[in-house]
Amino acid sequence: MTGDGILEPVRFSSWPELKDAFVSGELEASFILAPLAMVLREQGVRIKIVYLGHRDGTALVVHKDSKIKRIQDLRGKSIAIPNRYSNQHLILFKVLEKHHMNIKNVALQEMPPPDMPTALAVKEVDAIISGEPFMAKAEMDGYGRRLFLSKDEWPEFISCVLAVHEDVIATRRADVQRLVDGIARSGKWLDDDQDGRLTHRLDAARFVGLGYFNQEPKLLRYVLSQPPDRVKYTNLNVRRLDFEEIEKYAKKAKIFQGMVGFAEYADASFVPPDRVIESYKWEAPP
Repeated sequence: MTGDGILEPVRFSSWPELKDAFVSGELEASFILAPLAMVLREQGVRIKIVYLGHRDGTALVVHKDSKIKRIQDLRGKSIAIPNRYSNQHLILFKVLEKHHMNIKNVALQEMPPPDMPTALAVKEVDAIISGEPFMAKAEMDGYGRRLFLSKDEWPEFISCVLAVHEDVIATRRADVQRLVDGIARSGKWLDDDQDGRLTHRLDAARFVGLGYFNQEPKLLRYVLSQPPDRVKYTNLNVRRLDFEEIEKYAKKAKIFQGMVGFAEYADASFVPPDRVIESYKWEAPP
């Protein structure tokens, strides 16, 4: 926004495409699916998780005309997930287990999140689950009905993490720290709405929607306010207990063997637990 930046953002339309660019070294750092980052480390890719993208911000949505009214009604249904290495895949393990079912009771279909709303609209699948704003789009367009939000089934849910190549951490640690600090302070600004009217979130929906994501601001306003804790951007430091729970379900899904542990795939030193994060002092132009 100010011209004072160290980053060149690159946009990808699918997780496999992003993964290939990251593994090849084309990307030095990336927001990536949490279990995928862990699996890549297990496969020998020298990356570390240094921060989180956000907490919660995932929903499972069914067609408004669907007879699926509760979790148990998902039995025998087809569900679109972003990727087998996504935490959306793993939340299904957790939710189905809680309701005395298992993943074999549903049919999973990998699908890029931008394609999910259309697939649900034409009833190609019975349900979709992904990070926002794609689930909210199905709701706003009138054909989607929310079955659950991740915050209600897996509080403090982690979808994406910031992963950085180890050689970048070793040779340009100050740049990585600056990147983490910028994300942390931006998140604090988003969640630090002092007037109770979600002014920062609504401002962000406008300038981010138009200037960065090419998304309708009204869609992002919905994501950031319905309800306000649908997505959270604070408390994003890397914690062992969070990832041990992800490990548990990733092993059940047979996508992670556990040959590496938290110390190998994560570096929590950029935001120690006792650190106080200061919000940006910035207001959007009128």
